Amino acid sequence: MSTKRGGGFVCSACGQTTRKWMGRCPQCGEWNALEEAPLRRSSSAGTNRGPQTASPGNTPASDAAAPLPMSRIEVPNSVRLPTGMGELDRVLGGGFILGTSALVGGEPGIGKSTLMLQAACLMPPDIPTLYVSGEEAPGRIKQRARRLGLDDAHVHVLSSPHTDTIADAVDQLKPGLVIVDSIQTATSGEEPGSPGSPSQLKATAHDLTEYCRGAGCALFLVAHVTKEGAIAGPRLVEHMVDAVLYFERADGDARILRATKNRFGATDEIGIFRMHESGLREVTDPSSLFLVRRDGPQPPGVVPTPIYEGTRVLVVEIQALTVPAKSGVSRVFSDRIDPRRISRVAAVLEKHLQVPLSDRDIYVNVAGGMRIEEVGVELPLAVALYSASSGLVLPKEQTVTGELSLAGEVRPVV
Repeated sequence: MSTKRGGGFVCSACGQTTRKWMGRCPQCGEWNALEEAPLRRSSSAGTNRGPQTASPGNTPASDAAAPLPMSRIEVPNSVRLPTGMGELDRVLGGGFILGTSALVGGEPGIGKSTLMLQAACLMPPDIPTLYVSGEEAPGRIKQRARRLGLDDAHVHVLSSPHTDTIADAVDQLKPGLVIVDSIQTATSGEEPGSPGSPSQLKATAHDLTEYCRGAGCALFLVAHVTKEGAIAGPRLVEHMVDAVLYFERADGDARILRATKNRFGATDEIGIFRMHESGLREVTDPSSLFLVRRDGPQPPGVVPTPIYEGTRVLVVEIQALTVPAKSGVSRVFSDRIDPRRISRVAAVLEKHLQVPLSDRDIYVNVAGGMRIEEVGVELPLAVALYSASSGLVLPKEQTVTGELSLAGEVRPVV
């Protein structure tokens, strides 16, 4: 059995640290997962070797060492720099701020790398950009940029997963924007475990965000997601960054970029794109994506509704269908609106309007594949369910919005 040296032992599955070796991790229960942790470098090495100047939006280290009265703290001038993609700038709150970091997640093949490469290539030539890939060789990145028609952009490409190599490149280039694709492939020599393990994810995310913050450059970390749609790895990584963006797949070739965390902007803004052979194209007219154009009459169960998404109003189409339950127990099928909200609205209709829905299966869809969480969707959802159950059709030029209480009252929304 090994003896403890240096920093103890770390579980390669969950990142739990222990003072002595054990056959089974006390945190996650994984067998033979504890690995010896090497001695960490002193504070003068590693990521602390970076610039000691204050970055935008941060207090210098010398001032942060002691508490300061609020009246003496200087507010930095946080200038936003556009990425050249209007929809990405909208989600970020108007562009990125030097010294901040963002985590971009999405399922494989959805277009995360394409989005980041386009953003890097569309940066102004006077702002150096560093694109780091731990998965692709520089030639493959050049080939992808050529397919996008952006192979003559002023972008520096680095193919290395090591955080020390990335830090050396930041020192040499002094970029305004750094993109790391992906954080699951990055490695830190100070931590045990393979790339993508919890301990490596926490160490590399911490090292890169702190170093780029000290260097005064913006950082984008591309991340893979689990089968449940959450960013793979410990949730601590999401707390380290200033913004968390999710790239979602809508119907067909549509893509929606949504912020779930943003320290310097709103979290209800979305960016809408379409995937083409030449890359991602911004959708400037969202109504063409979320509304169905019909020449004939509107069918039962279809209700258009305006919803607020950040600073703009989108008109989307709610579609509902009710059929007799096949198993005797009614079920709700919906992946765009929370099924619990649909069940609550159905219960209100059955209680106050005597609409028989308890013995029927309910199917709800949003045209265009957009996920809706706004409370104003409750009244149009109720109208769609009533229309689908009764066969009555909503007038074609009419829209519905409002909140529905359990008492059957309709409340206005913003």
